[in-house]
Amino acid sequence: MSEKSKWQLNGLSWWEFFNRVWEEVLRDDLLGKSAQLGFYFLLALFPALLCLTALVGLLPIQSITPDLLSYLNTVLPSNAIPLIETYLEQVVSGSGGGVVSLSFLGAFWAVSTGMAAIIDTLNVVYNVKDSRPMWKTRGIAMIMSIGASVFVIVSMFLILAGGYMSQWIAEIVGYGAVFTISWAIVQWPLVVAFMLLAVSMIYYLAPNVSHRWRMITPGSIVAVFLWLSASLGFKYYVAHFGTYNAAYGSLASVIVLMLWLYMSGLVLLIGGEVDVVLEGSARDQTRT
Repeated sequence: MSEKSKWQLNGLSWWEFFNRVWEEVLRDDLLGKSAQLGFYFLLALFPALLCLTALVGLLPIQSITPDLLSYLNTVLPSNAIPLIETYLEQVVSGSGGGVVSLSFLGAFWAVSTGMAAIIDTLNVVYNVKDSRPMWKTRGIAMIMSIGASVFVIVSMFLILAGGYMSQWIAEIVGYGAVFTISWAIVQWPLVVAFMLLAVSMIYYLAPNVSHRWRMITPGSIVAVFLWLSASLGFKYYVAHFGTYNAAYGSLASVIVLMLWLYMSGLVLLIGGEVDVVLEGSARDQTRT
């Protein structure tokens, strides 16, 4: 399939395209598979936060932790923030070399297990069985984990440390507030670009199919757009209409966080279905 056809509907009308994506979502039981991904995401989240907090605790920049919570609050529902904040407060005092080592190993294991789950679910999306040996599949999961970690670290650096660096550079070049304001505007498109690259990397490496590498695919754009929209929409709903505190009491924060992780897994799989439909894989392969 040519590069150009990747971005075309290949003879489908918009109604047929959306209908076919929806049929594939139901056929592949993505609503159920997303629950599996959400569970593994939850397992990976706190070890990753522990590792990040431990690393920050070794640095003299202690103000990054409040900034991190502030930026998380832009996409996470407000009910989930106290849970993460309490967790970070409990571990930040114990930050040290030993904590970094243990948390890094725990985070890497949890994240690679989550990536293995992504591999399994995207194979379902692409309607293929994984014939690769276990060592290769686990190796791909580790490569994906390392790649995702690099994207996260760079994105966090751009968001959290970028402001301090922009002020420092502004003082050197002499443009002052103009440079600082420009950086505040540019940093978010850069973060979105890293997100697109990370999702494209997952779609390229995870499924057991042979396809060309593309820095950005229609599915990655759909996944990132849906993730941002769903996160902001769910955050607004929880803040203004949600009654999770009344229904679940002290467990409301956990329930809200799990729902957000569930939606994150769902949009990732939907983006994969978009690429499958555009590639014509859903019409050429028969589901067993």
